Amino acid sequence: MRTYVRVMKAAGDSTRAKIMKILQCRDLCVCEIQSLLKMSQPSVSRHLKLLEVADLVRGDKKGMQTRFRLLEPQETNEYAGAVLAMICTWLEEDRHVQRLVENAKTLERSNVGA
Repeated sequence: MRTYVRVMKAAGDSTRAKIMKILQCRDLCVCEIQSLLKMSQPSVSRHLKLLEVADLVRGDKKGMQTRFRLLEPQETNEYAGAVLAMICTWLEEDRHVQRLVENAKTLERSNVGA
Protein backbone atom coordinates (compact mmCIF):
# COMPACT_ATOMS: atom_id res chain seq x y z
CA MET A 1 0.00 0.00 0.00
CA ARG A 2 2.84 2.44 0.83
CA THR A 3 4.41 2.06 -2.61
CA TYR A 4 1.06 2.61 -4.31
CA VAL A 5 0.34 5.78 -2.31
CA ARG A 6 3.87 7.15 -2.87
CA VAL A 7 3.57 6.67 -6.64
CA MET A 8 0.06 8.11 -6.88
CA LYS A 9 0.96 11.17 -4.79
CA ALA A 10 4.04 11.82 -6.90
CA ALA A 11 2.28 11.33 -10.23
CA GLY A 12 -0.87 13.21 -9.18
CA ASP A 13 0.76 16.61 -8.75
CA SER A 14 0.47 18.97 -11.75
CA THR A 15 4.08 20.19 -11.57
CA ARG A 16 5.44 16.67 -11.31
CA ALA A 17 3.20 15.58 -14.19
CA LYS A 18 4.74 18.37 -16.29
CA ILE A 19 8.23 17.27 -15.29
CA MET A 20 7.46 13.71 -16.35
CA LYS A 21 6.08 14.90 -19.68
CA ILE A 22 9.19 16.95 -20.49
CA LEU A 23 11.49 14.13 -19.37
CA GLN A 24 9.56 11.87 -21.72
CA CYS A 25 11.22 13.60 -24.68
CA ARG A 26 14.77 13.94 -23.27
CA ASP A 27 17.00 13.84 -20.20
CA LEU A 28 17.39 17.20 -18.46
CA CYS A 29 19.31 18.70 -15.56
CA VAL A 30 17.70 20.76 -12.79
CA CYS A 31 18.68 24.09 -14.36
CA GLU A 32 17.03 23.12 -17.66
CA ILE A 33 13.83 22.09 -15.89
CA GLN A 34 13.96 25.35 -13.91
CA SER A 35 14.19 27.30 -17.14
CA LEU A 36 11.28 25.47 -18.74
CA LEU A 37 8.96 25.66 -15.72
CA LYS A 38 10.18 29.08 -14.51
CA MET A 39 10.61 27.76 -10.97
CA SER A 40 13.31 28.04 -8.34
CA GLN A 41 16.07 25.42 -8.04
CA PRO A 42 14.97 24.24 -4.56
CA SER A 43 11.39 23.77 -5.76
CA VAL A 44 12.42 21.79 -8.86
CA SER A 45 14.82 19.68 -6.79
CA ARG A 46 12.09 18.90 -4.26
CA HIS A 47 9.72 17.74 -7.01
CA LEU A 48 12.45 15.62 -8.60
CA LYS A 49 13.26 14.02 -5.24
CA LEU A 50 9.62 12.97 -4.79
CA LEU A 51 9.58 11.52 -8.31
CA GLU A 52 12.81 9.65 -7.56
CA VAL A 53 11.49 8.23 -4.28
CA ALA A 54 8.42 7.01 -6.19
CA ASP A 55 10.72 5.31 -8.73
CA LEU A 56 9.39 7.37 -11.64
CA VAL A 57 12.63 9.18 -12.51
CA ARG A 58 16.32 8.62 -11.93
CA GLY A 59 19.13 11.12 -11.66
CA ASP A 60 22.45 10.12 -13.24
CA LYS A 61 25.45 12.19 -12.19
CA LYS A 62 27.67 13.26 -15.06
CA GLY A 63 30.53 15.46 -13.98
CA MET A 64 29.23 18.48 -12.09
CA GLN A 65 25.58 17.97 -12.99
CA THR A 66 22.88 15.37 -12.59
CA ARG A 67 20.79 14.49 -15.63
CA PHE A 68 17.29 13.25 -14.85
CA ARG A 69 15.44 10.74 -16.97
CA LEU A 70 12.08 9.07 -16.94
CA LEU A 71 12.42 5.41 -16.04
CA GLU A 72 11.19 2.66 -18.33
CA PRO A 73 8.19 0.71 -16.97
CA GLN A 74 10.26 -2.47 -16.61
CA GLU A 75 12.90 -0.67 -14.49
CA THR A 76 10.62 0.03 -11.56
CA ASN A 77 7.81 -1.25 -9.33
CA GLU A 78 4.42 -2.31 -10.69
CA TYR A 79 2.61 0.93 -9.76
CA ALA A 80 5.25 3.27 -11.15
CA GLY A 81 5.54 1.01 -14.17
CA ALA A 82 1.81 1.36 -14.87
CA VAL A 83 2.04 5.17 -14.63
CA LEU A 84 5.13 5.25 -16.87
CA ALA A 85 3.50 2.97 -19.44
CA MET A 86 0.57 5.39 -19.74
CA ILE A 87 2.31 8.77 -19.40
CA CYS A 88 2.96 9.01 -23.14
CA THR A 89 -0.79 9.23 -23.83
CA TRP A 90 -1.68 11.55 -20.96
CA LEU A 91 -2.06 15.34 -21.29
CA GLU A 92 -1.52 15.27 -25.05
CA GLU A 93 -4.38 17.74 -25.56
CA ASP A 94 -3.16 20.22 -22.93
CA ARG A 95 -1.70 23.24 -24.75
CA HIS A 96 0.53 24.29 -21.87
CA VAL A 97 2.04 20.81 -21.65
CA GLN A 98 2.42 20.70 -25.45
CA ARG A 99 4.33 23.99 -25.33
CA LEU A 100 6.59 22.74 -22.52
CA VAL A 101 7.41 19.56 -24.44
CA GLU A 102 8.19 21.52 -27.63
CA ASN A 103 10.41 23.92 -25.67
CA ALA A 104 12.18 20.99 -24.00
CA LYS A 105 12.96 19.45 -27.39
CA THR A 106 14.70 22.63 -28.60
CA LEU A 107 16.23 23.83 -25.31
CA GLU A 108 19.98 24.37 -25.54
CA ARG A 109 21.86 24.07 -22.26
CA SER A 110 24.24 26.82 -23.32
CA ASN A 111 21.28 29.24 -23.27
CA VAL A 112 20.26 28.28 -19.72
CA GLY A 113 21.72 30.33 -16.88
CA ALA A 114 23.15 27.57 -14.71
